[in-house]
Amino acid sequence: MKMRNLILSAAALIALSVPPAFAQQPSGSSTTDPNHPESIAQRKDNQQDRIANGIDSGQLTSGETKNLETKEAGINKEESTMRSEDDGHLTSADRSTINRQQNHLSNQIYDDKHNANTDHYGSGEIGRREQNQQDRIAQGVRSGQLTAGETSRLENREQGINREARADRQANGGRLTRADRRAINQSQNRTSRAIYRDKHNGRVR
Repeated sequence: MKMRNLILSAAALIALSVPPAFAQQPSGSSTTDPNHPESIAQRKDNQQDRIANGIDSGQLTSGETKNLETKEAGINKEESTMRSEDDGHLTSADRSTINRQQNHLSNQIYDDKHNANTDHYGSGEIGRREQNQQDRIAQGVRSGQLTAGETSRLENREQGINREARADRQANGGRLTRADRRAINQSQNRTSRAIYRDKHNGRVR
């Protein structure tokens, strides 16, 4: 009997001294809750990382990236409007709306990265420059130096240059003339300066 009481007393002491390691967290404290305010920023970062990876790999063309970032800029603008109407806060309904929009965008990112459209840069000077520009844009997207709106405008420029190069090649049996290359390089120079300005203008995601 004494031994049994000693064992029970020891068990009680151990139970009191062990911290509640598995205590349940307060409701709503998890940052993975899709309706938690912090998850909005996390989702945006995740979407931008996926877009940057698609630019780097060539899975996203300039046109696809432009369209994705235009949609992202629209979501960001709507979020800003929602916050301005509620003293800087998002209501539960606001967060649900934004998450639905981000779900649609997430699906489009997946579809665009897994369709048959890819960027083919080529091995010549024009192709190398195009790839370099895309690498710089991807780095700016990933680091947050480029906002969604800036990325959309830059990729609109790149899309225009790519169309120009394709039209020139079609008009000359698949080749670019010296004048064609000079004109395309001038366009790339202007885009290169725009990339630099946008990455160093102080606006960040």
